[in-house]
Amino acid sequence: MERLKRRAQFINTSKGVRAGRETFTLQAIERGDEHGPRVGFTVTKKTGNAVVRSRIRRRLRALCAGESGAFHKGTDYVVVARRAALHAPFDDLARDLKSAVKAVRRKLDQGVGTRA
Repeated sequence: MERLKRRAQFINTSKGVRAGRETFTLQAIERGDEHGPRVGFTVTKKTGNAVVRSRIRRRLRALCAGESGAFHKGTDYVVVARRAALHAPFDDLARDLKSAVKAVRRKLDQGVGTRA
């Protein structure tokens, strides 16, 4: 699974659909191609110092790598972390991710957040 790395990719994804959960918000937008999914991670300074932010980012990366089958081709995703992601059980994070991906997929299938 590819990663989003450029600011423009994150900004473009923020214009798509969203699904909020207790531990994170998932943003998604369709790219219009059939390449694999791309995922980016945002952990703001509001969540804690550098050590805390890095720990949250590592947990979310491991989660997304383990649940890579849940993501759809031709779609960009951004996981915007909340502080609760630091201490949440990994099983709860996985359940939240699966439900958020389903929610954004439903919205994308309805035609919201497609790239023009």
